[in-house]
Amino acid sequence: MTIIRLIKLFVLFLVLSVMPTQLSFASDVEQENIVDQSRMTLRSFLADSNMGWFRDHIKDAKGILIVPQLLKGAFFFGAEGGSGVFLVKDEKTGEWSAPAFYTMGAGSFGFQFGAQASEVVLLAMSQRGVESMLSSTFKLGGDVSVAVGPVGGGIEGSTAMNLSADLLSFARAKGLFGGISLEGAVIATRDEWNRDYYDKDVRPIDILVKQTVTNPQSAILRAALARASGGTSHN
Repeated sequence: MTIIRLIKLFVLFLVLSVMPTQLSFASDVEQENIVDQSRMTLRSFLADSNMGWFRDHIKDAKGILIVPQLLKGAFFFGAEGGSGVFLVKDEKTGEWSAPAFYTMGAGSFGFQFGAQASEVVLLAMSQRGVESMLSSTFKLGGDVSVAVGPVGGGIEGSTAMNLSADLLSFARAKGLFGGISLEGAVIATRDEWNRDYYDKDVRPIDILVKQTVTNPQSAILRAALARASGGTSHN
């Protein structure tokens, strides 16, 4: 078996094992776990000393996407993927919507080896950033601008130009990769998860804007966001 064939088989295995798939069977347990894990990810970001800007400016965000576990692996070719929830803040009341479920995935090519598991949070800082999440699928950096959010010390001058992006990304990672880039990643709705979580067919606009559905299980996450952003929560 040639090295090229080995690489192709590795990439196929990687994509099937790492990337979320619309063919998987959704369950309430999976969805509830993602919501609970998202709350824990939010808590860990807020407690991280390197996330001072995130902590101070989450109140300015119009929406937030939390992906508790974004898995990435590579053997020349790379792939990454994970599931998460997006919530929108009502600008008049400060109330956070119920969560809508999404997947994030990307592929890359280059000299790269290793594996990584990351917690990722995207802050939607503009209305365009929020509106992009209402579509069934879109590409970061193509359909909407994305930049790495300020972390650590000396952030004011070094990252000022990034702050005009529609979406700001923040990540906490452990693994063999030195960093994480979301440029080119594709975000898509998990319609089957949304349907099962709310017991009816719903679109992202129904959950995030019209707020015609709710699930009491998400109340703790929404309350945590309300405390962090100085807004209000509603069960």
